[in-house]
Amino acid sequence: MTTVLRTDGLTRRFGALVAVDDVSVAIDDADITSIIGPNGAGKTTFYNLLAGQLEPSAGRVEIRPRREESIVDDGATEADDGAATDGGTAAGGAGDEGPGPTAGTEATGGDDLVDVTGMEPHEINRLGLARAFQINNVFERLTVLENVRIARISRDGRTLDFTSIAATDDDLNAEARRVLELTNLSGVAETRCANLSHGDVRKVEIALALGTDPSVVLLDEPTAGMNATETRRMVELIDDLNERTDTTFLVTEHDMEVVLGISDRILVFDGGQLIADGTPDEVMADERVREAYLGGEE
Repeated sequence: MTTVLRTDGLTRRFGALVAVDDVSVAIDDADITSIIGPNGAGKTTFYNLLAGQLEPSAGRVEIRPRREESIVDDGATEADDGAATDGGTAAGGAGDEGPGPTAGTEATGGDDLVDVTGMEPHEINRLGLARAFQINNVFERLTVLENVRIARISRDGRTLDFTSIAATDDDLNAEARRVLELTNLSGVAETRCANLSHGDVRKVEIALALGTDPSVVLLDEPTAGMNATETRRMVELIDDLNERTDTTFLVTEHDMEVVLGISDRILVFDGGQLIADGTPDEVMADERVREAYLGGEE
């Protein structure tokens, strides 16, 4: 297994409140890792620190930069030019001049991790960390295909005049359609996002993140607001993406049935601290988890 994301003593204070308290953890590429905890446990703040939306009060964040040749689909590879979008969305940071995989950063030891502490979200995203937000962040008036085209264009550091580019760039269209195939969105490629079901909009969020060829994707409550059928399909999609791509998925989720069904590893936060870390069986047997997250229920 290879470490793709690591924190060392990561801390965030808001005055006297310590929202994330000295968290050190290493995320391996082979695992789907879920983060759970009660409301106010520090999960969202932790995500914001990883993605650069917040600067830490102490500690550091390191990621493994995406490979120059990235796997978008089984057997399909294409060159990566080292550009991406702001915070894992298609809109921000596109076309800006930014650092390459090592500019302004320092590799740590011999494990090829790069210290991204204090970097801007679009800089972190260019290095390979994308985020799919709980609140939908798509271009509703554009089609699904057009949304993913924007992610691909901005990944390559090109202009956001996507209408003119899309008309002449066959490779761009092929790349975008491969992402749609991966996320089971080919059937709605020409549908405006405003007309999609809630479940399909959430899949578009994931497609936008994958469109930047990330090494790590942060999924924020991917099944929130879904019915049972949509939830099952989302779990199946995440499992499938984990198998078919080189992307590592980190998931925050309140639905414990989803967490237990999808996770190779679970991190439990409470009061800003990491109180448990292990397999689903190990975590569910931990008395601290029962007390903090499950209310001590048997």
